[in-house]
Amino acid sequence: MRLGHSVILLGVGLGSGQVMADFVGDTKAGLEIRNFYFSRDFRNAEASQSKREEWAQGFVLKVQSGYTEGTVGFGLDALGLLGIKLDSSPDRSGTGLLPRNAGLRAADDFSTFAPTAKVRLANSELRIGALTPTLPLLAANYSRLLPQVFNGGLLTSSDIDNLTVTLGRIDQVKYRDSSDFEDLAVSGMSGAYASSARSDGMDYAGLDYKLGVLTLSYHHARLDDIYRRDYAGLQFSQPVGDGKVFGELRYFVAGEDGRALAGEVDNRTLSSSFGYKTGGHGFSGGYQKGSGDTAYAYLNGSDTYLFSEMLVSTFAMQDERAWHLRYDYDFAALGVPGLTFNLRYVKGDQVDPEHIRTVRGAALRAAGDDGKEWERATDLTYTVQSGPLKNLSLRWRNATNRSNYADSADENRVILSYQLKFL
Repeated sequence: MRLGHSVILLGVGLGSGQVMADFVGDTKAGLEIRNFYFSRDFRNAEASQSKREEWAQGFVLKVQSGYTEGTVGFGLDALGLLGIKLDSSPDRSGTGLLPRNAGLRAADDFSTFAPTAKVRLANSELRIGALTPTLPLLAANYSRLLPQVFNGGLLTSSDIDNLTVTLGRIDQVKYRDSSDFEDLAVSGMSGAYASSARSDGMDYAGLDYKLGVLTLSYHHARLDDIYRRDYAGLQFSQPVGDGKVFGELRYFVAGEDGRALAGEVDNRTLSSSFGYKTGGHGFSGGYQKGSGDTAYAYLNGSDTYLFSEMLVSTFAMQDERAWHLRYDYDFAALGVPGLTFNLRYVKGDQVDPEHIRTVRGAALRAAGDDGKEWERATDLTYTVQSGPLKNLSLRWRNATNRSNYADSADENRVILSYQLKFL
C-alpha cells in the first residue's frame, strides 16, 4: 500500500469524536494564479532543438486545516494544481511547463489533486501524503508553472531544544510538467547515470543543531538500489557594523546502493558561499569543487541544493570546479518596497568529459580536453504592496549560458503571479 493511501484512514479519524473547533477555525486557504512564459534559445548548430518556447497559465490551490484539540492533534491539507496551455508547438515544446505526448505535442491542460494527512504531538509533526520539502537531499522544485510534489511520509521534530530531527520515506514523485505520480529516478547528468532506472523509494534522516550563531547539519538519504548520499553542513550569521556577515559550507558524498541500477555513483562535492548584507545591498560568492569518478547525484527534477545551480546549468559535472558571485539589492532602501534585483555569475572548468554523452562531450574526449562553461543570470521582481492589486507580482528572469560540452543557451522567463487568500 502506498503511503499516500493512509491519508484516507487518518481523514476518517477526524470525525470520530474529536473536537473540531481548532481544525476548522485555524484553516487557511489560498490560490496562486501563475502566468508563465518560458523561452530557451540554443546557441550552437549541433543542438537537436533550436528553441524551447511555451506560455501557460497555472493555478495552485493550497488548503491547510488546523488541528483537532487534544494531546494528539489531527489535520488534513490539500493541494490542487491545474495547468493550461496558452501557446506551444511540437518544435518548441519541452520547456518543463507542460506535459507532452510521443509526438512532442503539449497537452491542452493537466491537473493534480494531492491531499496530506498530518498528526501533531507536542513539537513533532508527521505528514503523510503530498510533500513539498526543502531539505539538503530532498528539495522539491518550483521553478516552472507548477511545483514538483513527492508522495510519502515525513516526521519533523523539534522537541529537543535547538535540535531539529527529520525522518521520512518517499515512494513516488509528480514532476512539474505531469499530472501523475511515478517511481523515483536519478538525474541523468548528460549521460553519467541511467535516468531510465527506477527506484521503489527513498529513506531520509536528518539532524540540524543550532549552536549560538552556528547551525550544524547532517543528513542521509538512500534511494533504493541506486545511490546513498550523505550531507554535512555548517551555517553561520553574525551582525557586523550596520550589516550582517553570513556564510555556509555544504559537503555531499554519494555512492551506489544495492543493485546500482543507474550505474556507478562516486562523487564528493564541496559547495560554499560567504557574504555581507548592509542596507539594501547583499554581496556574496564562493567556491565549489566536485571529485570522484562520476557527476553530482540527485533526484531527477529536484533542486540540487548547490550554490552554483543556475537557470540553465547546475555546474556539477564530474570533477567540475566552479566560482560564483552574487549581488542583491532591495529597493525598499530607496523608498520602493516590493522591488528587488539580483545578479549572479558562475564560471566552471576542469569538467571530466568521460561520461558526457553529447556530441561535444565526445569531441572533448577525442581531443583530451576538459569541459568548461559560464552563466550570467539576472532576476528582477516587483510585488504590489497595497491596494486592490496587493500581492500581484511580476518577475523577469534572464540568463546567458555558454558551454563547450553541452548546448549553450539564452533564456528568458516572465512570471506574473497573483496571490488570493480565502481564509
